[in-house]
Amino acid sequence: MPWRSALLVLVIAIFIISGFFEAEPQTPQTTAKYGTEALYVSAADKPGDASADVEIIAHCGANHVFDEHTLTADKIASKAEADSIEIDLRMTKDHELIAFHDTTLDCTATEAVAPKEFRRSEIKQFDTATMFGQETYKDSVTTLDEIFAAFGQEAHYYMETRLVDGDTKMEEPLINLLQENNLLDPKYVSIQSFSKESLQKIQEFAPEIRTTLLYETDKFDLEDALEADADVIGIESRNVTQDVVDALQQEGIEVHVFFTEERTELIEQQRVIMYGVDGVFTDDIDFTRQVMKQ
Repeated sequence: MPWRSALLVLVIAIFIISGFFEAEPQTPQTTAKYGTEALYVSAADKPGDASADVEIIAHCGANHVFDEHTLTADKIASKAEADSIEIDLRMTKDHELIAFHDTTLDCTATEAVAPKEFRRSEIKQFDTATMFGQETYKDSVTTLDEIFAAFGQEAHYYMETRLVDGDTKMEEPLINLLQENNLLDPKYVSIQSFSKESLQKIQEFAPEIRTTLLYETDKFDLEDALEADADVIGIESRNVTQDVVDALQQEGIEVHVFFTEERTELIEQQRVIMYGVDGVFTDDIDFTRQVMKQ
Protein backbone atom coordinates (compact mmCIF):
# COMPACT_ATOMS: atom_id res chain seq x y z
CA MET A 1 0.00 0.00 0.00
CA PRO A 2 1.32 3.50 -0.83
CA TRP A 3 0.41 4.82 2.64
CA ARG A 4 2.59 2.18 4.29
CA SER A 5 5.60 3.21 2.21
CA ALA A 6 5.03 6.84 3.09
CA LEU A 7 4.77 6.00 6.79
CA LEU A 8 8.02 4.01 6.66
CA VAL A 9 9.84 6.93 5.02
CA LEU A 10 8.47 9.27 7.69
CA VAL A 11 9.62 7.02 10.56
CA ILE A 12 13.14 6.70 9.11
CA ALA A 13 13.37 10.46 8.67
CA ILE A 14 12.36 11.03 12.31
CA PHE A 15 15.02 8.57 13.53
CA ILE A 16 17.73 10.28 11.48
CA ILE A 17 16.76 13.75 12.67
CA SER A 18 16.68 12.68 16.31
CA GLY A 19 20.21 11.29 16.07
CA PHE A 20 19.20 7.64 16.36
CA PHE A 21 21.80 6.78 13.78
CA GLU A 22 25.31 8.00 14.59
CA ALA A 23 28.02 8.38 12.00
CA GLU A 24 30.96 6.04 12.37
CA PRO A 25 34.14 7.82 13.53
CA GLN A 26 36.54 8.54 10.72
CA THR A 27 39.49 6.20 10.73
CA PRO A 28 42.81 8.06 10.41
CA GLN A 29 44.89 7.21 7.39
CA THR A 30 47.21 4.36 8.28
CA THR A 31 50.86 3.94 7.39
CA ALA A 32 52.24 1.13 5.30
CA LYS A 33 53.83 -0.35 8.40
CA TYR A 34 50.45 -1.05 9.98
CA GLY A 35 48.53 -2.05 6.84
CA THR A 36 44.74 -1.88 7.07
CA GLU A 37 44.47 -2.35 10.82
CA ALA A 38 41.69 -0.23 12.34
CA LEU A 39 43.40 2.66 14.10
CA TYR A 40 40.58 4.51 15.84
CA VAL A 41 39.40 3.92 19.37
CA SER A 42 37.30 6.50 21.23
CA ALA A 43 37.90 7.24 24.89
CA ALA A 44 34.47 6.18 26.09
CA ASP A 45 34.53 7.98 29.41
CA LYS A 46 35.88 11.23 28.01
CA PRO A 47 34.93 11.81 24.37
CA GLY A 48 36.32 15.00 22.89
CA ASP A 49 39.15 16.59 21.00
CA ALA A 50 42.77 15.78 21.61
CA SER A 51 44.84 18.54 23.16
CA ALA A 52 47.14 20.47 20.86
CA ASP A 53 49.56 20.83 23.78
CA VAL A 54 50.66 17.20 23.87
CA GLU A 55 54.45 16.93 23.84
CA ILE A 56 55.64 14.74 20.98
CA ILE A 57 58.70 12.76 22.09
CA ALA A 58 60.55 10.94 19.30
CA HIS A 59 61.20 7.52 20.81
CA CYS A 60 64.84 6.62 20.05
CA GLY A 61 64.70 9.21 17.27
CA ALA A 62 62.60 8.61 14.17
CA ASN A 63 63.02 4.86 14.53
CA HIS A 64 60.10 3.99 12.23
CA VAL A 65 62.14 5.14 9.22
CA PHE A 66 65.73 4.61 10.35
CA ASP A 67 67.78 2.61 12.84
CA GLU A 68 67.07 3.72 16.40
CA HIS A 69 69.50 5.89 18.34
CA THR A 70 71.55 6.87 15.30
CA LEU A 71 72.37 10.42 14.29
CA THR A 72 70.35 9.89 11.14
CA ALA A 73 67.24 8.89 13.10
CA ASP A 74 67.68 11.91 15.37
CA LYS A 75 68.10 14.27 12.40
CA ILE A 76 64.90 12.93 10.81
CA ALA A 77 63.05 13.46 14.11
CA SER A 78 64.38 17.00 14.35
CA LYS A 79 63.34 17.76 10.78
CA ALA A 80 59.87 16.42 11.60
CA GLU A 81 59.79 18.99 14.44
CA ALA A 82 59.36 16.55 17.29
CA ASP A 83 59.29 18.42 20.59
CA SER A 84 61.92 16.15 22.14
CA ILE A 85 64.39 13.51 21.03
CA GLU A 86 64.43 10.56 23.41
CA ILE A 87 67.87 9.13 24.17
CA ASP A 88 68.53 5.96 26.17
CA LEU A 89 71.94 6.08 27.80
CA ARG A 90 74.51 3.35 28.30
CA MET A 91 78.01 3.69 29.70
CA THR A 92 81.19 2.30 28.20
CA LYS A 93 84.10 0.75 30.06
CA ASP A 94 85.88 4.12 30.12
CA HIS A 95 82.75 5.89 31.44
CA GLU A 96 81.68 7.49 28.16
CA LEU A 97 77.96 7.78 27.43
CA ILE A 98 76.43 6.33 24.27
CA ALA A 99 72.90 6.34 22.90
CA PHE A 100 71.65 2.77 23.12
CA HIS A 101 68.70 0.96 24.63
CA ASP A 102 69.57 -2.67 25.29
CA THR A 103 72.26 -4.21 27.46
CA THR A 104 73.99 -5.66 24.40
CA LEU A 105 74.46 -4.25 20.92
CA ASP A 106 72.98 -7.19 19.01
CA CYS A 107 69.43 -5.73 19.01
CA THR A 108 70.43 -3.43 16.15
CA ALA A 109 74.19 -3.56 15.86
CA THR A 110 76.36 -6.19 14.21
CA GLU A 111 77.88 -7.62 17.40
CA ALA A 112 76.38 -9.22 20.53
CA VAL A 113 78.57 -7.26 22.94
CA ALA A 114 77.81 -5.25 26.07
CA PRO A 115 78.76 -1.55 25.90
CA LYS A 116 80.16 -1.61 29.44
CA GLU A 117 82.81 -4.15 28.35
CA PHE A 118 84.34 -1.89 25.69
CA ARG A 119 85.94 1.51 25.53
CA ARG A 120 84.47 4.33 23.49
CA SER A 121 87.04 3.88 20.70
CA GLU A 122 86.17 0.19 20.46
CA ILE A 123 82.41 0.81 20.51
CA LYS A 124 82.77 3.20 17.57
CA GLN A 125 84.02 0.31 15.45
CA PHE A 126 80.60 -1.37 15.61
CA ASP A 127 77.90 -0.50 13.10
CA THR A 128 74.15 -0.64 13.52
CA ALA A 129 72.25 -2.33 10.71
CA THR A 130 68.51 -2.43 10.07
CA MET A 131 66.37 -3.28 7.05
CA PHE A 132 63.60 -0.97 5.87
CA GLY A 133 61.85 -2.42 2.86
CA GLN A 134 64.46 -4.16 0.75
CA GLU A 135 67.34 -1.94 1.83
CA THR A 136 69.80 -2.37 4.68
CA TYR A 137 70.90 0.85 6.34
CA LYS A 138 74.02 1.17 8.47
CA ASP A 139 75.19 3.84 10.87
CA SER A 140 77.76 3.89 13.65
CA VAL A 141 76.91 3.58 17.33
CA THR A 142 76.37 7.17 18.47
CA THR A 143 78.00 8.77 21.48
CA LEU A 144 76.17 11.44 23.47
CA ASP A 145 78.77 14.12 22.76
CA GLU A 146 78.28 13.49 19.02
CA ILE A 147 74.56 14.15 19.42
CA PHE A 148 75.23 17.37 21.32
CA ALA A 149 77.72 18.46 18.66
CA ALA A 150 75.18 17.78 15.91
CA PHE A 151 72.23 19.63 17.43
CA GLY A 152 73.57 21.94 20.11
CA GLN A 153 70.79 24.12 21.50
CA GLU A 154 68.52 23.42 18.52
CA ALA A 155 66.94 20.33 20.12
CA HIS A 156 65.36 19.25 23.38
CA TYR A 157 67.00 16.10 24.74
CA TYR A 158 64.83 13.70 26.74
CA MET A 159 67.41 11.34 28.19
CA GLU A 160 66.99 8.15 30.20
CA THR A 161 69.52 7.34 32.89
CA ARG A 162 69.90 3.96 34.57
CA LEU A 163 71.94 2.31 37.25
CA VAL A 164 75.28 0.85 36.16
CA ASP A 165 76.03 -2.39 37.98
CA GLY A 166 73.46 -1.33 40.56
CA ASP A 167 75.07 2.04 41.22
CA THR A 168 74.57 5.69 40.18
CA LYS A 169 77.62 6.03 37.94
CA MET A 170 76.36 7.87 34.86
CA GLU A 171 74.67 10.87 36.46
CA GLU A 172 77.75 13.00 37.21
CA PRO A 173 79.39 12.44 33.79
CA LEU A 174 76.06 13.34 32.18
CA ILE A 175 75.73 16.59 34.13
CA ASN A 176 79.35 17.48 33.36
CA LEU A 177 78.84 16.86 29.65
CA LEU A 178 75.70 19.00 29.65
CA GLN A 179 77.60 21.82 31.34
CA GLU A 180 80.46 21.59 28.85
CA ASN A 181 77.97 21.98 25.99
CA ASN A 182 75.96 24.79 27.65
CA LEU A 183 72.90 22.56 27.78
CA LEU A 184 72.24 22.30 31.50
CA ASP A 185 68.90 24.09 31.23
CA PRO A 186 65.28 22.83 31.25
CA LYS A 187 64.87 24.46 27.84
CA TYR A 188 67.18 21.84 26.41
CA VAL A 189 67.05 18.85 28.73
CA SER A 190 64.63 16.50 30.50
CA ILE A 191 65.86 13.42 32.33
CA GLN A 192 63.87 10.25 32.95
CA SER A 193 64.60 7.00 34.73
CA PHE A 194 63.00 3.89 36.19
CA SER A 195 65.41 4.41 39.11
CA LYS A 196 64.46 6.78 41.91
CA GLU A 197 68.10 6.71 43.04
CA SER A 198 69.27 7.94 39.66
CA LEU A 199 66.75 10.78 39.59
CA GLN A 200 67.68 11.76 43.14
CA LYS A 201 71.32 12.03 42.09
CA ILE A 202 70.34 14.16 39.08
CA GLN A 203 68.31 16.45 41.32
CA GLU A 204 71.28 16.88 43.65
CA PHE A 205 73.45 18.05 40.75
CA ALA A 206 70.79 20.01 38.82
CA PRO A 207 67.52 20.62 40.71
CA GLU A 208 66.22 22.87 37.94
CA ILE A 209 66.07 20.06 35.35
CA ARG A 210 62.67 18.43 34.71
CA THR A 211 62.67 14.80 35.85
CA THR A 212 60.39 11.93 34.88
CA LEU A 213 59.91 8.83 37.00
CA LEU A 214 59.09 5.83 34.80
CA TYR A 215 57.04 2.81 35.84
CA GLU A 216 57.41 -0.57 34.20
CA THR A 217 54.37 -2.21 32.63
CA ASP A 218 51.86 -3.38 35.27
CA LYS A 219 54.05 -2.00 38.08
CA PHE A 220 52.44 1.42 38.19
CA ASP A 221 51.26 2.50 41.64
CA LEU A 222 49.21 5.70 41.77
CA GLU A 223 49.87 6.37 45.46
CA ASP A 224 53.60 5.93 44.93
CA ALA A 225 53.51 8.21 41.89
CA LEU A 226 51.66 10.94 43.79
CA GLU A 227 54.33 10.87 46.50
CA ALA A 228 57.30 10.69 44.13
CA ASP A 229 59.75 13.56 43.86
CA ALA A 230 59.38 14.04 40.11
CA ASP A 231 57.85 16.60 37.76
CA VAL A 232 56.50 13.97 35.37
CA ILE A 233 55.27 10.41 35.70
CA GLY A 234 55.92 8.09 32.75
CA ILE A 235 53.39 5.27 32.38
CA GLU A 236 52.98 2.40 29.92
CA SER A 237 49.78 2.97 27.99
CA ARG A 238 47.91 -0.09 29.27
CA ASN A 239 48.14 1.32 32.81
CA VAL A 240 46.68 4.70 31.81
CA THR A 241 43.08 5.51 32.75
CA GLN A 242 41.19 8.77 32.94
CA ASP A 243 41.22 8.61 36.74
CA VAL A 244 45.00 8.19 36.80
CA VAL A 245 45.54 11.16 34.47
CA ASP A 246 43.16 13.37 36.45
CA ALA A 247 44.65 12.43 39.84
CA LEU A 248 48.22 13.23 38.78
CA GLN A 249 47.41 16.42 36.93
CA GLN A 250 45.37 17.73 39.84
CA GLU A 251 48.61 17.60 41.86
CA GLY A 252 50.52 19.48 39.17
CA ILE A 253 52.26 16.35 37.87
CA GLU A 254 52.55 15.83 34.12
CA VAL A 255 51.68 12.48 32.55
CA HIS A 256 53.83 11.10 29.73
CA VAL A 257 52.92 7.79 28.11
CA PHE A 258 55.12 5.18 26.46
CA PHE A 259 54.14 2.08 24.47
CA THR A 260 55.57 -1.43 24.40
CA GLU A 261 53.21 -3.15 21.95
CA GLU A 262 53.99 -2.18 18.35
CA ARG A 263 50.76 -3.76 17.07
CA THR A 264 48.51 -1.55 19.21
CA GLU A 265 50.64 1.56 19.68
CA LEU A 266 48.76 3.75 17.20
CA ILE A 267 45.39 2.80 18.64
CA GLU A 268 46.64 3.42 22.15
CA GLN A 269 48.04 6.82 21.17
CA GLN A 270 44.58 8.00 20.23
CA ARG A 271 43.05 6.75 23.45
CA VAL A 272 45.54 8.33 25.84
CA ILE A 273 45.71 11.62 23.94
CA MET A 274 41.94 11.90 24.29
CA TYR A 275 42.41 11.47 28.04
CA GLY A 276 44.41 14.70 28.03
CA VAL A 277 47.90 13.37 28.76
CA ASP A 278 50.77 15.83 28.55
CA GLY A 279 53.16 13.87 26.34
CA VAL A 280 53.59 10.68 24.32
CA PHE A 281 56.68 8.75 23.28
CA THR A 282 55.94 7.96 19.67
CA ASP A 283 57.41 5.64 17.05
CA ASP A 284 55.56 7.52 14.30
CA ILE A 285 55.77 11.30 14.60
CA ASP A 286 53.56 12.08 11.59
CA PHE A 287 50.79 9.80 12.82
CA THR A 288 50.81 11.38 16.27
CA ARG A 289 50.49 14.85 14.76
CA GLN A 290 47.56 13.59 12.70
CA VAL A 291 45.79 12.30 15.82
CA MET A 292 46.26 15.63 17.56
CA LYS A 293 44.62 17.47 14.67
CA GLN A 294 41.44 15.40 14.73
